Amino acid sequence: MLKGIDPILSPELLMHLSAMGHGEWVAVVDANFTANYLAHGKPVVQLPGISLERASKAVLSVFPLDEHVKQPAAYMKVCDMPESHRTDAQNAVVKLLAKEGVKLKQVEPVERFAFYDKVKTASLIVQCGEGTAYGNAMFCKGVILV
Repeated sequence: MLKGIDPILSPELLMHLSAMGHGEWVAVVDANFTANYLAHGKPVVQLPGISLERASKAVLSVFPLDEHVKQPAAYMKVCDMPESHRTDAQNAVVKLLAKEGVKLKQVEPVERFAFYDKVKTASLIVQCGEGTAYGNAMFCKGVILV
């Protein structure tokens, strides 16, 4: 345990998040997501039993979103629904981001198969225990100034 660090951030997950540079993406995906298939050799860290909201909150507690990316956050759009439609899990992440000052226009709804392609570009995949469909989000790491 470390003081001030969210306890669900394991040493392995902290190592990978710390190694990421600005402009790199982390995908936080649900329990049904094909994480290992899409990882293409990139790390997949498991957080079983943890919701999308809780996992996203932990990840975002240790790095800012990239201010130089128009939409530094994304979620998988529900098929055959308007872009404004979000699941409860997605709404929880959008509300979490809003608390961090992220505007809704900075959060991109990404069509399902385009989301799979976007995950292939991620540096890290965090597979949580979210059990609802479309419980997937991505975040672009920003610069940390010391």
